[in-house]
Amino acid sequence: MRFYAQTPVRRSRQVVADLIAVALIAAAVWFALAVRDVILKLAEPGRQAENAGDSLASGLGDAGDAASKVPLVGNSLKKPLQSAADAGTGLADAGQSLQDIVGQVATLTAIALIVLPVSFVLVLWLPLRMRWIRRSVTTRRVFDAPGGADLLALRALMGPLRDLTAVPAPPGGLADAWRRGDQQVIADLSAVALRRAGLRP
Repeated sequence: MRFYAQTPVRRSRQVVADLIAVALIAAAVWFALAVRDVILKLAEPGRQAENAGDSLASGLGDAGDAASKVPLVGNSLKKPLQSAADAGTGLADAGQSLQDIVGQVATLTAIALIVLPVSFVLVLWLPLRMRWIRRSVTTRRVFDAPGGADLLALRALMGPLRDLTAVPAPPGGLADAWRRGDQQVIADLSAVALRRAGLRP
């Protein structure tokens, strides 16, 4: 099984098409990751809120512990400080939630920006490549089979006339020579059919 044609012109076109497809896929991935990085920057306020909340909760918690040691009024002083520390913990949790949401949005956006263009490129490019591979395998199998050159010669006769201009026409024409079983004409015509498929005899 061949992945590329044997004829230089078609092989060059296939290589260029493959390189373009790979470049488009790479560009889509790069763009998606760049967009993801930009979106992740929106999580910075969440990180700041989380850090501020953690610092506030820790400071007020320590202050509450210290206040609880004051004789007589220690427990009364500790309660409002502990409530404020709990509010700081809530602020930190809200900051973490914001970061999680931004992270999920960034990931989903990146996936969408990768999947959609890559799918579009693959739908346009991959079927053509697979079709050529199947056609080249079939053409080569027909050529190698008994009487295959004769069938390919007939196919060449039924194809575009411009491809036949390179084949020397004997007296009576190419079709008459093919009907008579002229081996040279059959070989020349089958070579035309193989070249159309990007193959060499």
